[in-house]
Amino acid sequence: GELVVIDMATSEGKTATLAKQIKNLGWKRALVIDGAQVDAGFAKAAANIDTLDVLPSMGANVYDILKRDTLVLTKAGVEALEARLK
Repeated sequence: GELVVIDMATSEGKTATLAKQIKNLGWKRALVIDGAQVDAGFAKAAANIDTLDVLPSMGANVYDILKRDTLVLTKAGVEALEARLK
């Protein structure tokens, strides 16, 4: 699989726009793990995309990570997971 770290996961809430961005990035089945809170616009846009799951850092689990081809972490997600695993 792939591991991608991005600054933040934000969107204006448009599913078509986010789906096009994901396709351009080549993410076929991706899991996005954000910090404690997921951006509302991003979550709304991602809700109708079958190949994309979005979780806050507290919802991250091994099953969901292994089920997807690409793991996308935001910087806030990385920090939250580091703190959770200490």
